[in-house]
Amino acid sequence: MRRRDFIKVIAGSAAVWSGAAAAQRAPRVRRIGILLSGSPEDSEFQAWVGAFLQTLALSGWTIGDNIQVDTRWTKGSAVESRRHAAELVALAPDIIVAHGASNVGPLLQATRTVPVVFPIASDPVGAGFVESLARPGGNATGFLSTEYSMAAKWLELLKEIAPHITRAAVLRDGTQVAGTAQFAAMQTVAPSLRVEITPVNTRDAAEIERGLTAFVRSPGGGLVAASGPGVVGNRDLIVKLAARHKLPAVYYERFFVRGGGLASYGPDFTDNYRRAASYVDRILKGEKPADLPVQAPTTHRLAINLKTAKALGLEVPPSVLARADEVIE
Repeated sequence: MRRRDFIKVIAGSAAVWSGAAAAQRAPRVRRIGILLSGSPEDSEFQAWVGAFLQTLALSGWTIGDNIQVDTRWTKGSAVESRRHAAELVALAPDIIVAHGASNVGPLLQATRTVPVVFPIASDPVGAGFVESLARPGGNATGFLSTEYSMAAKWLELLKEIAPHITRAAVLRDGTQVAGTAQFAAMQTVAPSLRVEITPVNTRDAAEIERGLTAFVRSPGGGLVAASGPGVVGNRDLIVKLAARHKLPAVYYERFFVRGGGLASYGPDFTDNYRRAASYVDRILKGEKPADLPVQAPTTHRLAINLKTAKALGLEVPPSVLARADEVIE
């Protein structure tokens, strides 16, 4: 072989080996679907997803490098949830993150093979998403939003802050297991608190407004906003209606209080999203959802808005302020 031809062969071989080595070094891009109940403009959901992605990055997963993220927003619509669940499954992702039972359900109807991680779900066993909390057994696992007994604490907190109330409207989704179970938990303590509770459904803004307008026709009222897509999707309206009708109100998450609500007690959803990222990391590295236990929240926070209390003519008891994790003045 002539020297010139030999050099060409060597150069060509080097290029082939270089390309092969580069291909070996290039990370496999994993696809993550995210199905959310809010809208893209929702700052709270953006913050939760931001915490999720930041935690993933700490484990070595970066958008544009080794992961691709496809996000869908349902805006609290059951129809949109079913549609987007089917869309995400059709993309053949490696894993899907779904917020709440209203999104996990449609996803598990669409697939029993793609791993599903929920940062927030109220009753995954009762809803049939997992076989048990300790051993999920299928393709879904994640984190509880709250235990049903927490709802009783909301009513107790309302009575502690506003001892004059004798009636409480309870905003809840009657179509969800969590909505009926949370209301039942409040019913167990209502007699001892001498409070009559009235359910108000949350299918849309008009139903919420009608329900509360009817409720305030009698005096001595307060408000508890239980968890659910209708409540979170209409949170600005609910806070405005509580202010308009002078209703002391307790909510399940502190973003209501930051938006002008009186008080909240519940889990830290940002922490749940960070913990969900750790499950996504473990599943992408080979573990199975069936073997990862569903976990309860580890952090609960009490938030009080003293501006709102003053506007309602309420003096928040020192015992409540002493327990508060966040006080807005």
